[in-house]
Amino acid sequence: MIIDTHCHLDDKRYNDDIDEVIARAKEKGIERFIIPGADPKTLKRAVELAEEYSEIYFAVGVHPYDAKNYDKSFLEEFVSHPKCVAIGECGLDYFRLPKNSEEIKDEKALQKEVFIDQIKWAKELDLPLIIHVRESSDDCLELLEEYAGERGGVLHCYNANEHLLKLSNKNFYYGIGGVLTFKNAKKLINTYPKIPQERLIIETDAPYLTPHPHRGKRNEPVYTQFVAEKMSELSSLDYDKVANITTLNAKKLFCRLK
Repeated sequence: MIIDTHCHLDDKRYNDDIDEVIARAKEKGIERFIIPGADPKTLKRAVELAEEYSEIYFAVGVHPYDAKNYDKSFLEEFVSHPKCVAIGECGLDYFRLPKNSEEIKDEKALQKEVFIDQIKWAKELDLPLIIHVRESSDDCLELLEEYAGERGGVLHCYNANEHLLKLSNKNFYYGIGGVLTFKNAKKLINTYPKIPQERLIIETDAPYLTPHPHRGKRNEPVYTQFVAEKMSELSSLDYDKVANITTLNAKKLFCRLK
């Protein structure tokens, strides 16, 4: 079995064929799906899907791009749901910062404030974090080392920054997705063997970051098979071993998964 630990099935691009998307994945042995809470506007859709499909779970959180819309009181309505398995997708993203220096300072401060609050919330609830890190590795590392609880979390779409590997000693895992199959992903390909096997989990980030050989098309959970194949190619593990290890790791991290 493979668990897609990060797929945005609440995205409108799946509205017309969600049954087929899930069926295709299950035919290839992908049997659990976690929808990260990135956008509060689609959270109710994520909950609806989790209630309709036994295989789907969800997380509650706010992506750094939506930090200004962070409303914890709204999110609290969903966090006690039995199929809520994590806090996030939360984190820091400095890729699209404003150009004005004062605006940059304010945006970074806001993202940090919202991220810290979600880290503390996860610690309070003893839930893992789903963490988004983009061009912000040093700040993310500093905040996680200072505030994160024992439950840890996953560095979604791990960006190959080797400094972040030290978090493996603090119960943090590394989400490996379609980027590993890209020809220009040399840094991740070189860093991948350094990740402890007991800290690897698989994701798609569907509908984004579609792996080779389907780049340019809508991503979906069935394509985790290509990620697992690449992980096997870059290690001493065969495909079934990759599937088994990453599934066990995902269940350890997301302890509410059935």
